[in-house]
Amino acid sequence: MSSCSAALEVTERVTTIRTAQAGAAFLGILLIALNLRVAFVIVGPVLSDISAEFSWSGSTAGLLTGLPLISFAVFSPVAPGLARRLGLERALWVSLLLLATGILGRSIPVEAAVWTGTVLIGSGIAFLNVLLPSLVKRDLPTRVSQVTGIYTAVQGAVAAAGAAVVVPIANASTYGWRLALGVWAGLALIALAILLPKLRSRNPIAAKVEGHAQGHLRSPWKSALGWQVTLFMGLQSLAFFVMVAWLPGIEHEQGIPAATSGLHTSVFLLVGVLASLAAGAVLHHTSDQRPIALGSSILAFCAYAGLALAPQLTLLWVVVGALGCGSLIVIALSLFSLRAVNHEQAASLSGMAQSVGYAIAAAGPVAFGALHDLSGSWTLPLTATAMLMLVLCVMAVLSGRNRVIS
Repeated sequence: MSSCSAALEVTERVTTIRTAQAGAAFLGILLIALNLRVAFVIVGPVLSDISAEFSWSGSTAGLLTGLPLISFAVFSPVAPGLARRLGLERALWVSLLLLATGILGRSIPVEAAVWTGTVLIGSGIAFLNVLLPSLVKRDLPTRVSQVTGIYTAVQGAVAAAGAAVVVPIANASTYGWRLALGVWAGLALIALAILLPKLRSRNPIAAKVEGHAQGHLRSPWKSALGWQVTLFMGLQSLAFFVMVAWLPGIEHEQGIPAATSGLHTSVFLLVGVLASLAAGAVLHHTSDQRPIALGSSILAFCAYAGLALAPQLTLLWVVVGALGCGSLIVIALSLFSLRAVNHEQAASLSGMAQSVGYAIAAAGPVAFGALHDLSGSWTLPLTATAMLMLVLCVMAVLSGRNRVIS
């Protein structure tokens, strides 16, 4: 065999190995993404059943739905440190274990277990939310936006499916809401089993080198760019969660039937899935995120301004909002990797942005409801949210610039 043929054969083998590694990494990312949203989205449709069993007030029931967001804000900053101590694979696996334990614990017919399980679910998802962009940055650095768009669409699609089937499952079983919520632990257990072999592949020498390199990188907490990304994350999250939380109430006062309002919520989620896929594909082919970030932010502004000024066109504004929100989440998650030098800095930026961002997101629906109570109509809260979307436009331009924290 000639030296040229031998070199070609080696090159082909290396290419095959790298392709296989990239495929395995992508599969792992999708398995994790399956679990990122469904566990807390499915509570809403059966919340009345849970409240009735434990004789909860409306505020107590509302706390249960808001607890995951609070957990996201509290636990997100802890995730980068967890990854540095355990390694990225082990940290992701432990996070999935927390999530599976929380889902099963929440289904135990004991009130304390419901609250404890919900906190575990929130902490597990918080860690996964923070660490997954870091995994994408490390294993698929040339396809950050494309992969982020795909996994965001996957988690949205699974969440929409879960919300659609949780009530039929509860109605068909003697265990009611407990089975309907607990069965979703299966997704986490499948991911745990498939990802278990990867725990043995951790390279401690590489981890030490990366940790040493991280010590010379600027903390996102001390960076203007880090705060711009953080505010972008928080305001786009607020846009999504306010819409999901209050759209039924807004439409109820307009005389729209509950069934129609539920259909509109499904449209919002499903159009958001398509927007996420499209945003990921567009971002993959550009190094300047400003146009799509600004365009998506303008769509979010139009949705809230439209609901305030022309409420008779609700479905139009729902679709416009879905296009904006579905794109914005992909952009925000992509920025964690695109604005970082390496995957550890991406984890630090992700932890910061999601901690502060979800604190903003958790406060948003509460403030929105308070403004409605104060004014007696939806015009004031919708207008205030539209104004915040203008701030989001500014953050889109600033955080979308092609630069990194250094």
